[in-house]
Amino acid sequence: MAMLKSLKQLFYRNSSTYTPLEKQIDYTFSDYTYLYQAFTHRSKSANPKYNYERLEFLGDAVIDIIVSEELMKEFPEGDEGLLTQKRSALVQRSFLASMGSLLNLLDNFNVEPTVNLNNDKVAVKQLANLYESLIGAIYLDGGMKPAKNLIMETVWQHRIEAWKTVNYKGLLIEYCHAKNYDNPKFLISDVSGPDHQKLFEVHVKIGDEIYPSGIGMEKKSAEQSAAQNALDILQD
Repeated sequence: MAMLKSLKQLFYRNSSTYTPLEKQIDYTFSDYTYLYQAFTHRSKSANPKYNYERLEFLGDAVIDIIVSEELMKEFPEGDEGLLTQKRSALVQRSFLASMGSLLNLLDNFNVEPTVNLNNDKVAVKQLANLYESLIGAIYLDGGMKPAKNLIMETVWQHRIEAWKTVNYKGLLIEYCHAKNYDNPKFLISDVSGPDHQKLFEVHVKIGDEIYPSGIGMEKKSAEQSAAQNALDILQD
């Protein structure tokens, strides 16, 4: 009970109905212990019953199933490769962290000062974890419908932004690891154009196989294009 009392300081009521966070997510908790647990880092409690890790695990699964369901509707002719690619962009840590940032979830974080939230990598990790744990908490407290509502208002509403920033190179590396293929090599085929407007052509080589080139104004963008070309063929 002492822990719950201290955690209540993080969630003050500004009306008889809901806290500021609940107002923002348009959901009122019936059991506040889920909400408190969702925002408690293991540095505050190593007991898995009282920190967010179990809820994070559950929230990750809930997000996966809702996103997968919506993708099936969005792309009725899409094959497994396309659906997997689209889902990967929506559940990657950096994108979920941006959803956590959108909801200002760090404002309610119950964590020891030893966790350096001024470090960008640490902050991104924790924001993604908090978003997933919040979804898990809502699911346990109110079921699938309110959890889906928040996912739709955040992840799904911003899906186009995520798809524009898909890390195809990272996805290709993950795919190769999963299939026990050789690591992909990104090789420059050609560089053309004047210094102020160069065009890079890059192709991917996996083992003995060479895949269609990608072209971009920068080496990185050409690599991303080449990785997408390789994925399209590998997942066909």
